[in-house]
Amino acid sequence: MEIKSDLNKPVFFTSAIFIAALSFIGVMWPQAMEAYFKNIQGWIITQASWIYILAVAIFLIFLILVMFSRLGDIKLGPDHSEPDYSYSSWLAMLFSAGMGIGLMFFGVAEPVMHFTSPPVGDPQSVEAAREAMKITFFHWGLHAWGIYALVALAMAYFAYRHKLPLLPRSALYPILGDKIYGPIGHVIDIFAVIGTLFGVATSLGFGVVQVNAGFNYLFDLPQSTTVQVLLIAAITLIATVSVVMGLDGGIKRLSNINMFLAVLLLAVVIIAGPTALIMKSFVQNTGAYLSDIVNKTFNLYAYEPKEDWIGGWTLLYWGWWVSWSPFVGMFIARISRGRTIREFLVGVLLIPSLFGFLWFTAFGNTAIDAIMNHGAAYLSQAVSDNVPVALFKFFEHMPMSTVLSVIGVALVITFFVSSSDSGSLVIDTLTSGGAAEPPVWQRIFWAVIEGVVAAALLAAGGLSALQTMTIASAFPIMILMLLFCYCLFKALRNDYMLQNSIQTHNTSVQYAQASVSWKSRISAMVNHPKQDEAEKFMTSTAIPALTNLVEEMKVQGLAAKLQVLDESRVRLVVEKEEVEDFAYGIRLRHFALPAYANESYDDYYRAEVFLLQGGQQYDVMGYNQEQIIADALTQYERHMHFLHLATSENIQEEPVLS
Repeated sequence: MEIKSDLNKPVFFTSAIFIAALSFIGVMWPQAMEAYFKNIQGWIITQASWIYILAVAIFLIFLILVMFSRLGDIKLGPDHSEPDYSYSSWLAMLFSAGMGIGLMFFGVAEPVMHFTSPPVGDPQSVEAAREAMKITFFHWGLHAWGIYALVALAMAYFAYRHKLPLLPRSALYPILGDKIYGPIGHVIDIFAVIGTLFGVATSLGFGVVQVNAGFNYLFDLPQSTTVQVLLIAAITLIATVSVVMGLDGGIKRLSNINMFLAVLLLAVVIIAGPTALIMKSFVQNTGAYLSDIVNKTFNLYAYEPKEDWIGGWTLLYWGWWVSWSPFVGMFIARISRGRTIREFLVGVLLIPSLFGFLWFTAFGNTAIDAIMNHGAAYLSQAVSDNVPVALFKFFEHMPMSTVLSVIGVALVITFFVSSSDSGSLVIDTLTSGGAAEPPVWQRIFWAVIEGVVAAALLAAGGLSALQTMTIASAFPIMILMLLFCYCLFKALRNDYMLQNSIQTHNTSVQYAQASVSWKSRISAMVNHPKQDEAEKFMTSTAIPALTNLVEEMKVQGLAAKLQVLDESRVRLVVEKEEVEDFAYGIRLRHFALPAYANESYDDYYRAEVFLLQGGQQYDVMGYNQEQIIADALTQYERHMHFLHLATSENIQEEPVLS
């Protein structure tokens, strides 16, 4: 059963109704709505904070174990698949969608806030400076990216490896089975749509305040709600154009621009600022973070209660990252097909975290040094009075402050545009049943709705209410993510057993190939057939061989069928109830002629074997029908060996000795 690829009506219309209703309440009764959700958030902080802390720890530990285990060798896609994007474009896109705008907003502000008001110790001391950087790294490092990585990995694995829709519901397939296509699956996706839209809208609303502050600093543009609503309209227009251009045409290019501007701004700050101090602090901060990571991961201040601090910082961040995880996770999954799980986790966990650490060190340590040693008390005052303005006050401390401010404003805008259009693309996918290319009208609809909701709530003062609601909604998503861990482990273990069974289990069946002359085999190995020869092999040998095998399998009671896709592809499928089906296919693949070949033409074809998990990289061109049947049966017996390992209860009776 498949979800329609054009429009999933239950998800689309139910999401639209809920978004309209919640937006209306947020506009009409913003204070009441904020108070209601703050009560929920307050209960979570006092009664369930340990669940948040423990769950996020489990997510990170689970991912690290997978990354360093043999499960990390499994690809997000068939075994023969290759990544869709280069490393640079891939990292730029996941970074822009993940938390690029947060680095602009909090790069100066958070280290300074922890420095002037630490959870323990004396404010504005050397120890407070060290602790400020460790706390900032903790909030923006491996744990944050681990939350995103878990959701992205679950969706990418089940979508690309098991050919399920690229939707959050698919991650629960090992538990729900085909029920993911019904009401339960719809509810999961509706929740993701609502969370994504309000997450992007509230960020757009709050972030445009920083853009306004930048324009006020540069051009004396008034800081007012009217100006901010107009800025939202302009950003939404740019985002709409970008999302219509699609992932490759718009979002990828914009993300590359983001990355270039971010690296440029970071380089200028490092070079123009106290370079030696920044680099020494980066090394020391990273070491301090790693040495204290276990303590901070599980620290709830149980012996010295600090519910206001942990609720206003760590739990707030964990809730925000979790509430954004369906959006960012799906987007990361969308761009990660073809990478191994280990490569994926290294890219998503380590590289953005290290870049973020360098960013916070450059901005945060420079600001703290200015306050401690150069009399820049105005920086701490700016952070206390108006966080959006703090970045531009920081630039006043640097050479070329106007140039840095221009780059900063441009970067904030491009980060917001990329967040908005990637959010729109995710919602389009969710409401289109996992379609890779949703309809253009739908992309425009959701991009515009994001801007309208952000502008309406900003004008009515309801953004804080929606932000509180979004963070409170993280609790049920966190429970879902724990189920994702279980489902992923179960599926990955089976996948690994299947791979291991295919690679190591051998029987005498495969040696039926020896009945053919060894001279014929040499001839087949050194020959490089052209397209017409390859197609003749398929029609005269491969297809008849698998046809005969299917007929005999049916006689033996197996649910076998043959799929002749065209003259270059044929596949045998044996369907199984409640377990993995078996598939054995032969597909012609086109290659450039290698330099060591004796032929004078440019290209040739191989008839490669494809199983359910992808291409096996070996060629059966030149086999006769008996050999092909023998090879298919060998692969089928290996599959049966895997099913035995995956489904047996491993209960063995003791042998009876007579």
